[in-house]
Amino acid sequence: MTHKIDGAMSPALRQIESAASSSVQSRSGADRGQPVGATASADQMRLTGDATHLQALERELGAAPAGIDVAKVNAIRASLAEGSYKVDPQAIADRMLSLENALSK
Repeated sequence: MTHKIDGAMSPALRQIESAASSSVQSRSGADRGQPVGATASADQMRLTGDATHLQALERELGAAPAGIDVAKVNAIRASLAEGSYKVDPQAIADRMLSLENALSK
């Protein structure tokens, strides 16, 4: 027996689905449509010293100012809007090479 799968439900499957959705009670009589409450767990988790240090560092960095020079950002934004911003390809290349050298050490 073959069935064409086209995303539409056959009438037999629709009947089974409607019967299942109309009786959402389990064998024990509990309503399966209601959320299940959480149970107490005996599991415990303990962070390593490194994980604790990383959490402290994350909190410290989140509380610190971002270190962004807002005036410089606004000046660059304005020069971009005016079309007067000039890119120095030699300076970009030099900085990329110095970064590459620093990373390879």
